[in-house]
Amino acid sequence: MEAKKTPKADLTKKTGMFFHLGLLISVGLVLFAFEYKTYESSELMDLGTVEDDFEELLDIPITEQPPPPPPPVEQPIIEEVPDEVEIEEKIEVDFDVDVQEETVVKEVVIQDAPVQEKADEIFDVVETMPQPPGGMEGWMKYLNKNLKYPTQARRMGIEGTVYVVFVVNTDGSIQDVGILRGIGGGCDEEAVRVVKNAPKWTPGKQRGRPVRVKMRLPIRFKLS
Repeated sequence: MEAKKTPKADLTKKTGMFFHLGLLISVGLVLFAFEYKTYESSELMDLGTVEDDFEELLDIPITEQPPPPPPPVEQPIIEEVPDEVEIEEKIEVDFDVDVQEETVVKEVVIQDAPVQEKADEIFDVVETMPQPPGGMEGWMKYLNKNLKYPTQARRMGIEGTVYVVFVVNTDGSIQDVGILRGIGGGCDEEAVRVVKNAPKWTPGKQRGRPVRVKMRLPIRFKLS
């Protein structure tokens, strides 16, 4: 079919130009809107002619406030107390005592309370110490007669002093025989045997009464 319109009447060929022209006008209007400014018609006020009171305000004196008054001090209440009533007491002293020169005042003697001694108490030191029969000389004779030198101690050449401890009862018998310090070799056992077999001693006395006393004696072993 043949075209109805002439090529000159075809407007589609100029659409690009119209589009750019419209875009340019729109951008120009937007820029004009942003750059447009308005000013007031009133004249600017000259601030130099305005009267101010700044200096007067600066000269206002500072008011000094007085400090607050101190809190009131409560004064203590003083109560008057009446003086104490003095009581006069009359003391009658009777010095009318018949004292005779012949009156003799007896001297009061304070005696120590008697010491109660226990029957089973063992003393270390008493007023009268126990004594063997014949005294210490008789004790030495008894040892020389009854003491036997142990064979083992003689063979090993052991000699020295054995210290024996024992208790002398109120009847003079001997008990609780022990060794304080020994030398070995059978000498300790021999010393205990001799003391146990010893005759009764004279018991010790405290305040005139026989008491039990612990004795400590040396027994010497010496090779001849």
